Amino acid sequence: MLLSVFTLPACQPSQEAAESSASLDLQKVYHPAQELSTLFHDVQMSRIFPDGKTLVDAQPKDDPKLIEARYRENKNRADFDLRLFVEENFSLPPAALHFESKIALDMYTHIDSLWSHLRRPADTNYHPYSSLIPLPFPYVVPGGRFREIYYWDSYFTMQGLIYSQQAYLARDMVKNFAWLIDNIGHIPNGNRSYYLSRSQPPFFSSMVALLERHQLAQTAEFLPQLEKEYAFWMAGENGLSTTHLRVVKMPDGAILNRYYDSLDEPRPESYREDIHTASQARNPNKNQVFRDLRAAAESGWDFSSRWLTPYGELPSIRTTDIVPVDLNCLLFHMEQEISRQHAFLGNTLQAAEFADRAERRKQAIQHWLWDDLRGVYGDYSISEKNLTGIASLATVYPLYYSVATQEHAQRIAHTLHRDFLKDGGLVTTLQATGEQWDFPNGWPPLQWLAVIGLRHYEFNDLAQTVAERWLALNQKVFQGTGRMMEKYNVVDINAPAGGGEYPTQDGFGWTNGVVVGLQRIYPPAK
Repeated sequence: MLLSVFTLPACQPSQEAAESSASLDLQKVYHPAQELSTLFHDVQMSRIFPDGKTLVDAQPKDDPKLIEARYRENKNRADFDLRLFVEENFSLPPAALHFESKIALDMYTHIDSLWSHLRRPADTNYHPYSSLIPLPFPYVVPGGRFREIYYWDSYFTMQGLIYSQQAYLARDMVKNFAWLIDNIGHIPNGNRSYYLSRSQPPFFSSMVALLERHQLAQTAEFLPQLEKEYAFWMAGENGLSTTHLRVVKMPDGAILNRYYDSLDEPRPESYREDIHTASQARNPNKNQVFRDLRAAAESGWDFSSRWLTPYGELPSIRTTDIVPVDLNCLLFHMEQEISRQHAFLGNTLQAAEFADRAERRKQAIQHWLWDDLRGVYGDYSISEKNLTGIASLATVYPLYYSVATQEHAQRIAHTLHRDFLKDGGLVTTLQATGEQWDFPNGWPPLQWLAVIGLRHYEFNDLAQTVAERWLALNQKVFQGTGRMMEKYNVVDINAPAGGGEYPTQDGFGWTNGVVVGLQRIYPPAK
């Protein structure tokens, strides 16, 4: 390893990048839904672009207020063409790229070639009317319609970068996230203005630990950002009655967390879809429906039966009523990491405080989120005061973060083998709702968490079976299409994955990372 990794402080960008980020006033970032209110509504509802992300990723060629005024003045003309107006007044984002292999590459060589396509340089040329939040260091995007960095995707992408001659790019991504925490107070869903009101599953502490394991970061180098992110998730903890923002007080007084969003309006990038969902909901409080849709986007599982009423469809969504096991395992790890790093610095009081917080959360997960009937860790309904009864692959988080008891791990392994293991790997849930985070789909991050989690508890045969089936499915699809996909149908390995608000994307950052990571553990036979 090159020692030059420590020649700069953790978050000191290059001079060019520093000037770009220093000049950015986050309060003045362009917000399409607010600054183009009438035009925005009409474009999104007319669906002149099949993907709602197109307009919010487009760059106005003029002051948005002038474009809005121009639109209002001309929109009722008999010869007015809405799409032509947009094309004349905006620079549209590039179409989603398909990274098809044009030559006889094997899958791993193809993945190596993809990193340069998915890499983005530091955002030094910032457009004043762009929804993109410029980042001071290079980063990797997922691919397809996802043209920006995404929070939880990046942890799994990093698993591949570490072993693909791209380790310093993994470090740069963590430095970008540290910069976002310093400047925004949390890591948003992605570096777009329309994502600022929410985060995603908090993997920052896991990213920091990954860098340290590979000698790419010093212990406690990112401790200030870890503590600041923790404060974001725990805001409102003091004086809490039942719920506030992302914090939940359980019936016995234990503190756990939920997903949330500070806004209760349609997501700009899925505006038409959210309005349609709310119109179908029985809940008369449409703003609550919007907030629950947004909170599900913060979870990364948008959408899944985990967030719906039993046997309900998307309009029954109730994300903010759910205490999820995955989020609380991630916060357990964050508390552990903060404690460990304070101990390294000799801060014994802070180390003890966070060790105690981690232990109390671990006990609360055991007490409130273990589903003895189904043999999995599950999610808890705040209003109903019981478990939701939805078995999902979120149950592997307590394995990955060593929260589970050995007895519970044994039962989880049995349930995974009996119910979740399919020809192509592990299915996400047992409910076929048509949502993309449900049966029959399998997702790369959950396969990684499951394999490593099972190995932690020495269920090595099952871990190997999952990994080999998943790698074989990825290989099969690659050989048939030349592509690495965002998600896969693990039940019918001859059928494509489906569901969700957009077609299955290819590229794909976390798929590539997980394949490379698993291949390091289970090398293909020569």
